Amino acid sequence: MAAVCGAVVSGGLIAWYGSGLPDISRLDGLTRRPSVTLLAADGTLLATFGDLYGAPVQLHELPPHLPQAVLAVEDRRFYSHFGLDLQGVARAVLANLRAGRIVQGGSTITQQLAKNLFLKPERTIRRKVQETLLALWLERRFSKDQILTIYLNRVYLGAGTYGVEAAARRFFGKSARQVSLYQAAMLAGLLRAPSRYNPVSDRELAAARARRVLAAMVDAGYLTPERAAAAERQPPWLAASALGRGQRYFADWVLEQVSSYVGYSDRDLTLVTTLDPRLQRLADAQVAAVLAGPGKKAGARQAALVGLAPDGAVKAMVGGRDYSESQFNRATQALRQPGSAFKLFVYLAGLEAGLEPDDTMMDAPVAVGDWHPRNYGGRYYGEVTLRGALARSLNSVAVRLTEQVGRDRVIAAARRLGITSKLRPEPSLALGASEVTLIELTAAYAVLANNGVGVWAYGIREIRDDRGRVLYRRSGSGPGRVIAPALLARMNDMLGAVVAWGTGRGAWLDRPMAGKTGTSQDFRDAWFIGYTADLVTGVWIGNDDGQAMKDVVGGGLPARLWRNFMAEALKGLAIRPLPGLGLPEPRSAADRESGAGLALGTGR
Repeated sequence: MAAVCGAVVSGGLIAWYGSGLPDISRLDGLTRRPSVTLLAADGTLLATFGDLYGAPVQLHELPPHLPQAVLAVEDRRFYSHFGLDLQGVARAVLANLRAGRIVQGGSTITQQLAKNLFLKPERTIRRKVQETLLALWLERRFSKDQILTIYLNRVYLGAGTYGVEAAARRFFGKSARQVSLYQAAMLAGLLRAPSRYNPVSDRELAAARARRVLAAMVDAGYLTPERAAAAERQPPWLAASALGRGQRYFADWVLEQVSSYVGYSDRDLTLVTTLDPRLQRLADAQVAAVLAGPGKKAGARQAALVGLAPDGAVKAMVGGRDYSESQFNRATQALRQPGSAFKLFVYLAGLEAGLEPDDTMMDAPVAVGDWHPRNYGGRYYGEVTLRGALARSLNSVAVRLTEQVGRDRVIAAARRLGITSKLRPEPSLALGASEVTLIELTAAYAVLANNGVGVWAYGIREIRDDRGRVLYRRSGSGPGRVIAPALLARMNDMLGAVVAWGTGRGAWLDRPMAGKTGTSQDFRDAWFIGYTADLVTGVWIGNDDGQAMKDVVGGGLPARLWRNFMAEALKGLAIRPLPGLGLPEPRSAADRESGAGLALGTGR
């Protein structure tokens, strides 16, 4: 009677606990977040987002030491139990009683698979019973090799990776079919605590855990002590990752664009980007150095930098001093007044109206209605050439020129070169009072390095799905020619004077280059946008709250930051002329200071 009653009660409990089991009819019906993998321009891994699953691998395709490492630390009796390891449960109970706390678990790989596939990670008796029932079902439905194969392809191994194939590619840059013994031990070590033993986050802790896995393999009879010792002496050869805290700005920027290229996708995607890891590291270091040193003394708490190839490919992007503190991207999202850096469009409109660089205008106090703009420093030079006025960044000439050719014509020139932000047709337009983003202004200057052909800044070259099919590949670029060849040469000549003997002398490089400084009212924003035939870079320095800096002008900190970055970025590249111009004659520092006989003014 007692046996009958016990059977009835047990059957009732099993029926009650089993009533809430999830649908287990199809293992492939489980949902997850699709992953996106970002690759740098040279093919190295930048980052992965979402749940990254590798292509399924069969047990027989893996080197024997990989499943052996997993079995050694997770379930040594896997091939002899029926889904529940009663001996292992008893051993765990005794160990926990001795320690007075939970120090050991008795779950088998089959139970772990059941929990990971079908159940929530809650700690209740109901969940444990359901886990047991599901484990028994799996053992009845699949062979041992099949269960181990599914487990190795689905288990979470940290950094957003699921399965040994995804983890091996994420951490070691190779297939799980090719991992070494030490790498296999490191992967198996992740099962205990994927975040804690992540080799990218803490290499020393991951190495210590790998050594314990190797010792467990020796204890289980899979390895000799000599082979384990030899494996410990081999480095894991972790895959290089160019992505740090600063580079997340670029990653966020390109991820936002994926849906516009391929729509919503539930497939894993791989993005081949334009980012140059060397230039990105260089940009991060230079921005950090400026903000920690002279920028701190001058009251500048933020900076941004964008480096473009002449066709608009983003090679480096820094959106702020520290991504972990602020995810707001000052290179792509911040609208700030460009100051005199906007004068590119003023003088281009003047040339398109028929003026020449050597034509003269009067540099003297000017008024437009009740507005009375002044030159920086209050100094005026009388009759000056347009080239000299741009080089010295004379405000009065820029205002006169804008009023002569028409504000609409200046706005049209800016639009044609890619400025999409709102531009107000006010008198102060000439002095950069309308806000723009750093990336759109830098792309507009890139037109001058791109033979006058329009530029759209871009960061994605190709998008592939998890089967290697190309869903998007960049072909063609920009809106075509937007500056006539003759005017292109004149503008490059005039902007070259800015760095040769004008306000941008602090950015001077010993190669053909051009650029423009910019400073907004009360020293709230300081800019330098400059370019060579190979690279275009824009720099902004300021504060998020618009607080004034201590006399920081575009020809100061931004120009020096630009020069330090560009000098290293261009090292080893052949010297090439700017489009439309030949190679200039070598000039001494004294020649540059003299301005070829033209008096220098204090500009910004």
